[in-house]
Amino acid sequence: MKKTILGMILLGFLCTVQGASDPHPTADERAKAVKLLVDSQQEFLEAVENLSAAQWSYKPAPNRWSVGDVAEHILLAEGLLFSAVQAALAAQPNPEWETKTAGKTEFLEKVLVDRTPKAQAPEQLQPSGKLTRAEIISRFKEVRANTLKFAQETNAPLKEHTLDHPAPAFGTLSAYQWLVYIPLHHRRHNQQIAEVKAAADFPK
Repeated sequence: MKKTILGMILLGFLCTVQGASDPHPTADERAKAVKLLVDSQQEFLEAVENLSAAQWSYKPAPNRWSVGDVAEHILLAEGLLFSAVQAALAAQPNPEWETKTAGKTEFLEKVLVDRTPKAQAPEQLQPSGKLTRAEIISRFKEVRANTLKFAQETNAPLKEHTLDHPAPAFGTLSAYQWLVYIPLHHRRHNQQIAEVKAAADFPK
């Protein structure tokens, strides 16, 4: 009788383990992150590399950002967001990761690229205007290459390591979600660059 009960408990344990979700990104999820990183970079470089000095520094209004300002913000955000990926991975696995992060990837895909609600960048991500275009583009290519290499090569169980976003609306995000946050945030600001270039008095 004892053996039967023990066997049932062991069987239940094995079923639970086998039924648990794999915390590693799937091949499709990895491919999605890589494609977002590659596409957002290509879109960005095509938008900024051939601008004149006047076009780079043009502001639609005194309180609005220039293309150069947006580009510097993108560079600064890349480093900060990738550090969030690393901070999540440095934390202990979250036993509630599945429930805490459920649906958050789709949420990010919807919210981050929607520029209808405006957002104020935190102080550490405010552009200083001290970097040249060459410096911004060169540094951006370096940090994006590092992010892309990580996305392509990591074998870490990104989903079970989490870090809370400072904004309550986002809540707990997995390291994978912090990773896709990078190019989604980038695409949001690629749209902002397009808005600046579409201004009626943008230099020709």
